Amino acid sequence: MRRESNPKLKLMIVDDEPDNLDLLYRTFRREYDVVRAASAIEALKLLDEHGEMAVIISDQRMPEMLGTEFLSKTVERFPDTIRIVLTGYTDVEDLVDAINAGKVFKYITKPWKPQQLQVVIEQAAETYRVIKQRTEDLKRALRRESLFNAITSAIRGSLDYPSMLNTIVETLGQSFEATCSMLHPVEGEILQSQSAMFCSANCGERDCDGDRESALVQSALKQRQTQVEPLSKSNPVPHLAVPLAYQQDVLAILSLHRSVESPAWSGEDVHLIEEVAEQAALAISQAKLYQRTQQQAEQIRIELGVARQIQSNLLRQTLPDLEGFRVQACCHPAREVGGDFFEVYQHPQGDIWLAVGDVSGKGVPAALFMASAISLLRRELAQEAPPEPDLVMRNLNSILSNDLVSANCFITLVLVRYSPHTNHLVYANAGHIYPLVWSNQTERAEPNYLKVRGVPLGILPTWSAIAGNLALHPGEVLLLTSDGITEATIYSKQLSGKCDGGSMLRESGLWQLLRHAREHLDLKQLLGRIQSHTAVQEDDQTILSLEVL
Repeated sequence: MRRESNPKLKLMIVDDEPDNLDLLYRTFRREYDVVRAASAIEALKLLDEHGEMAVIISDQRMPEMLGTEFLSKTVERFPDTIRIVLTGYTDVEDLVDAINAGKVFKYITKPWKPQQLQVVIEQAAETYRVIKQRTEDLKRALRRESLFNAITSAIRGSLDYPSMLNTIVETLGQSFEATCSMLHPVEGEILQSQSAMFCSANCGERDCDGDRESALVQSALKQRQTQVEPLSKSNPVPHLAVPLAYQQDVLAILSLHRSVESPAWSGEDVHLIEEVAEQAALAISQAKLYQRTQQQAEQIRIELGVARQIQSNLLRQTLPDLEGFRVQACCHPAREVGGDFFEVYQHPQGDIWLAVGDVSGKGVPAALFMASAISLLRRELAQEAPPEPDLVMRNLNSILSNDLVSANCFITLVLVRYSPHTNHLVYANAGHIYPLVWSNQTERAEPNYLKVRGVPLGILPTWSAIAGNLALHPGEVLLLTSDGITEATIYSKQLSGKCDGGSMLRESGLWQLLRHAREHLDLKQLLGRIQSHTAVQEDDQTILSLEVL
């Protein structure tokens, strides 16, 4: 089957000077699909009409709107677009905030050198391609994994050959929205008569014999390749035939039909159907099913192992060495990847920022939101003058809320800013476990729980809660943790207080462990002791401490 060549990337040029527009258009029109706009207002209208651009080049000084202001209006709708500003030397200071906030990829000073500008545009285009490719690869991998799991589960429930054929044709027909699907077994290069058929509620009458003898099915058998019926006025019904082959032997032909008003399958759908067809062929060949399943499981473990390493690298591998303070952190996902994360950041102005977050759910979906959340958090904290913790929460919620709601997820997060020169600590809590504060210099029955808290991120369109504050003096310790620790099921009377069965550690059990370790707090030993009394780690576990020496 032929693959379509990659279309030209879209490049938008925004400049109020006609000469610059013409020059830039002539420079890039051969390599890119160029869209021109003489003002920011016109550019916004063109974006509504043409959709996402790969690269936007905008002049900074324009009458109606500055270039950075225009580009900032495109960030939320088109986050993957690469933005470049053309500016005079006097405008450089205005661009610093936009570049630091991630809204501008690079800026080019006027007058520009054509060769330098072409290199920058090539870099921007390649960056866009990498971002889009990684996003699409991840979406396909998630869909592929989900579909493979559904098909495998359905097939394993089939005990005999006829029911297996019925299960395969029904599952594939439903998964790929076919109005009628047929599976024609093949023996010795000959189509057999015991075909399996599945029809949706709006499917008209179908004849297995007629479908079996159709030119498309016969062509798929002869050429051993997927065949797609071209749509025409005389043949407006989408029809697809896919050979199910194993070890050079065609075992069956899958024939999928859609109604006249339905669109044809996209190239990506066809590619995914081909991959799923391989699994269906393995299912038909019962002798190889287990071996193939084991191979796939191993490949998934390898991929998740790589994903685990990538996710681990997102977290701080080395904690800052702070004079007069001791910082420790541990993070252990329950699966290969997870939704817990932490952050330790010392701002150039001296403030110390600490955070522990937990994305609802586990595995790959939680890991995706974790990567997004920690990236956005670091962008907020890296500003020259970071907002207050509660405003950072509000900004994160504003950016992530729609995606979290659509995925039925939320994020709990506690964010702390500590100013060493004043011993002043300010924190904001979005539905997370209460932070603990205690002094190593006094004996206390209970720690100080910081109980100012709001709702998790992604619950409400606008996040609003007050920030808590207190003084953190020498000899005192701040501890942040995730619920994977306090809700761990412990099988120890000493830790849980119960003899029979297991029970949750809770905050009280954690505090007992901390009291025993108050002379020398070691989070790795603390977490190791908890895990030694846990049969299975049921949730991601993260813990972070700041000791004022």
